[in-house]
Amino acid sequence: MSKRAILVVDLQNEYWPDGNLPLHGIEAAAHNAARVIAHARSRGDLVVNIRHEIPGGPIFVPGSAGARINDVVTPAQDEAVITKNHPNSFRETGLKDLLDDHGVRDVVVVGAMSHMCIDATTRAANDHGFATTTIHDACATRDIEFGGQTAPAAHVHTAIMGALAFLYGDVISTQDFLKT
Repeated sequence: MSKRAILVVDLQNEYWPDGNLPLHGIEAAAHNAARVIAHARSRGDLVVNIRHEIPGGPIFVPGSAGARINDVVTPAQDEAVITKNHPNSFRETGLKDLLDDHGVRDVVVVGAMSHMCIDATTRAANDHGFATTTIHDACATRDIEFGGQTAPAAHVHTAIMGALAFLYGDVISTQDFLKT
């Protein structure tokens, strides 16, 4: 069995243009994530689908249309779906145990949002000793504001991917991943 897992993080309807928190480039990122997932499935890699829920929150309400995983990346019937309530997909979930039970050593991260759950999950995976690869064009984010200034989504994405590539693992394109 493969020692690699694909972590499909939060590719949920809430992030699409008709959701409550639309992301810049989500449709292209999801298309690339679907290509990564198909390649991984063909190789026998473990695919783990991760879904964010915020009980009582304004977004990702359990059972809502926004909290559902988007059809572009629908989990296969036999694939695990982990529900989380925090940006870090490992926090208070069974993700680490699942990966350990399957002998996973390498994780590949795709999904949303680059500056939140992708960042937190990639760093946590690295902290848990997994070799990490983030597929930059299979991730999406949004403009963020701080101190009265707005950083455009493209800049936010670049900064996060640069930080992850600096010390937390490889950051590559979908096309490069498909060569593996």
